[in-house]
Amino acid sequence: MDKGSIRKHIKHLKSLLSETEKHEFSKAVFFKIEQLPIFKTAQRVLLYNSLPDELPTKDVIERWGLSKQIFLPRVNGLELEILPYINGQLSVGAYNIEEPTGNDIYDINAIDTIIVPAVAFDPSGNRVGRGKGYYDKLLARTDALKIGVVYDFQIVGTINSEPHDIKMDIIVSPQQTIIINTKLQSI
Repeated sequence: MDKGSIRKHIKHLKSLLSETEKHEFSKAVFFKIEQLPIFKTAQRVLLYNSLPDELPTKDVIERWGLSKQIFLPRVNGLELEILPYINGQLSVGAYNIEEPTGNDIYDINAIDTIIVPAVAFDPSGNRVGRGKGYYDKLLARTDALKIGVVYDFQIVGTINSEPHDIKMDIIVSPQQTIIINTKLQSI
């Protein structure tokens, strides 16, 4: 399937999920991430503020913010900026996503772990995003641990990657944890 067909197919499957299912699957995914030894040592985590069809992150942003420094992306033109999450200091930005306010922009290399949403992943760590390339541009500039998060049906057979596509190190869904980066096989 080409990326456009994958997007259409996954959008349909997401539309079948209830709010309860979304929250239960989100709890399962983020609990599994919390159990990873490599995540336990992470200090600065870039999360995403979820869209209605993505694994919900509101609760995890709050919870992880108690023990880690949490960052969120903000769209600036064709790029993503990285800002610290401060409760109550969000405003609706591009694509109707709540984004951090202020001018305290961090270099992506200050982040040690990035939680990456997607339309789909394949077991090799290739990703289909929404098509704008925001995350690929951002991820290309860092060696941070990249953890892709999805519902189980978003893990598909094979995604034809392009030279600018950035692979994940780990993919976590409610039923699977796929370690792609061979340096992490022992976690």
